[in-house]
Order: sequence, then structure tokens, then C-alpha cells
Amino acid sequence: MRIVFAGTPAFAASALQALIGAGHEIALVLTRQDLPAGRGLKLVASEVGRLAGQARLPLLQPQTLKDPQLQARLRSVGAQAMVVAAYGLILPRAVLEMFPLGCFNIHASLLPRWRGAAPIQRAILAGDSDTGISIMRMEEGLDTGPVYLMKSIPIAAEDTAGTLHDKLAVLGARCIAEALPAIADGTLVAIPQSEAGVTYAPKIATWNGPRERD
Repeated sequence: MRIVFAGTPAFAASALQALIGAGHEIALVLTRQDLPAGRGLKLVASEVGRLAGQARLPLLQPQTLKDPQLQARLRSVGAQAMVVAAYGLILPRAVLEMFPLGCFNIHASLLPRWRGAAPIQRAILAGDSDTGISIMRMEEGLDTGPVYLMKSIPIAAEDTAGTLHDKLAVLGARCIAEALPAIADGTLVAIPQSEAGVTYAPKIATWNGPRERD
């Protein structure tokens, strides 16, 4: 399948590596702009940006996806779908409706629980016993789209945001590689999310502590 991939941190890089390994054609990679880091505040590429460079994939780092020229570039690559994982920019309607198969998000929770930016941290803070990955068709609402595939894992007593992130990165990569061909051939059908049990996961500044249990 010919894909546009959009993502930024290590969680997303795991998914991109899985898609490359599965033989998908990555027509274009989008990631956030390089950020200053370290004592010298030198610009550092994102994990996705570094992987795209190593794999010699076309890479763009737009400030917004609302720019008509950027949207024209996205159309020009002729991709069937767009895969998004922890990208960090909002997809406008024009982009959401651009690809024949749609735009798919790898979300690190069991939707509709923990919609939003920090599902891993919020699951730990809430003392959840499990979490997982949802492969969701994107729409304009905040993580409200129908879900194609969902897989869960237990949250261990010793898990931190870091350890759980790593487990979910592996699971998310496996899930998107499994889901895409099944979506394309109609084997997987999207199921609308229930309005019962919706919770939200606003961003947390910095936290990587242990989970709390009652």
C-alpha cells in the first residue's frame, strides 16, 4: 500500500519501522520541526525524522497542514491512506478527506477511554488495570472516530509511563501493520465508539513516576 506517514517521537518511529518492514510504500513522511536540545541548544531531529533519513524517505516538516501548497503536495504523491501516530499537528478536513482509504491514527488507549494527548500517563494515574492500542479512522473530533482494531495489555504494578510507552509502541506497530491490509480488503470494518465510558487525557507537563494502586 502507498502511504503518507505522520509522526514525531519514538512511539511513532516504531510504527514507521513496522510499515517499512511490512513492505508498504512510504510515499512521504511528515514530522514536527527540529527542536533545540542539550546545553548547546542544537537543533535535534525527531525520532521519525532520523528514521526517515536513514531509510531515505521523502520528508517534510511543515508548521501547519492548512497550507494549500502543502495540501497540493500531499495529493500529488498519490497515496491510498495516511497513518498518523503522535504527530502533534491537527489534520484539517481537507487532509482527512484527501485519501481514498482515509486517515488512520494509532492511539495508545482503549477508546473511548482516554481520548486526548496523554493517554498513557492518565491510565497509570487513574490506576487502570489495563490499556492498549486502538486503530481509529480519523475525523474532526478529538479521537472520536470509529475503531477498526483494538488490542489490550495489562498494566503491571511496576509500570511507569516510560515502560508502558515502550510496550504500547511495540503493540501499536504490530497493530497498524496487521490492520492496513485488512482495512484495504474489507476484512476489518470500523465500529463507532460508544458514548458511554468516555474520558479525556489532557497533556501532562512532565511525569514518569510509578502507578498508584488502591
